[in-house]
Amino acid sequence: MISAGDFKNGVTFEWDGKVMQIIEFQHVKPGKGAAFVRTKMRNVITGAVLETTFNPSEKFENAYVERREMEYSYVDGNLYYFMNNETYELEPIDGKLLGPSFRFVMENMPCTVSSYKGKVFSVEPPNFVELEVTVSDPGLKGDTASSNVTKPATLESGAEVRVPLFINAGERIKVDTRTGEYIERAKG
Repeated sequence: MISAGDFKNGVTFEWDGKVMQIIEFQHVKPGKGAAFVRTKMRNVITGAVLETTFNPSEKFENAYVERREMEYSYVDGNLYYFMNNETYELEPIDGKLLGPSFRFVMENMPCTVSSYKGKVFSVEPPNFVELEVTVSDPGLKGDTASSNVTKPATLESGAEVRVPLFINAGERIKVDTRTGEYIERAKG
């Protein structure tokens, strides 16, 4: 059990059947009236952010969110299989739980799988990945009138990103999976 008076940033707890994580908190002691705790918290499963106040003596159940690094293996229909790096067992995860950033994930790539009470609720790929450009039209001479001219490129994972004109098919590039943006040419 944890009381609202013990809240700190990052603490997870159960509230009204939901798993919440404290983003910000402030202990308030007004001149008149009772003290209270003002919080900004995120629903861990849906991502919704909520601001509310609590009495410092209110008690809540601790919620332990498990985050494990697992390796993506393969897809079969709508089930995506991840290998547990400790037991080497394959665990199926429903494709509905994978976000838009999963389009940059290739086989054997590590991902962070988050679960609560054994139920998986999110899969996060690495923030940055290096992938090969498989399809990209050549940049045309004279297309560089402005400095931010880009063209579409298809990556080996099947994802499409915008890249600078000098990037050609066969090159490896670094991509930010959170935004889907080209970062730089891969080194080495």
